[in-house]
Amino acid sequence: MSTAVQTRTRDPHIILNEVQPHIQHLTVNVLDSGMTIWDREVALLLRDEVMVRDLAERILGNAVMYVIASMEHPEVHLGVGKVVDIGVHQLLLDTPVYFAFCDLYNGGAYKHHAPFIQRRRDGIVLRTADFLRSIGFQPDEELWARDGAECSPCDNKVPDSH
Repeated sequence: MSTAVQTRTRDPHIILNEVQPHIQHLTVNVLDSGMTIWDREVALLLRDEVMVRDLAERILGNAVMYVIASMEHPEVHLGVGKVVDIGVHQLLLDTPVYFAFCDLYNGGAYKHHAPFIQRRRDGIVLRTADFLRSIGFQPDEELWARDGAECSPCDNKVPDSH
């Protein structure tokens, strides 16, 4: 297990692109396009989920903020709404990128994702946006307010889950 790198920036583009040299698996699939990791994940969002590049970038940026916050502060209960969760799932699904992300920013420990069946409706989405601001990020107000009272069904009881 390696030591986690503390982010020197709160720019999601930079945070995600810094993962590139740490990718060890399926590098042909991931790296041969010549795209940055940011552009790759945006392209995958555009392919599968989101119709407009601007929205895909906003969703991805907020997902990166959320995942970094969950890694840096595992003691804090955080949760995303349906829209930002699209970006979280994109990061998780591109496993070579996500493994490198965990290696770099979570000390090599895999950050699990174990959703509940039922969505939480206790305001955690808005509290998470507030927390992101408190640690130096600039969450997209519109995306977080969209699902403000209805969280993705994140497991807040398992220490290594987000």
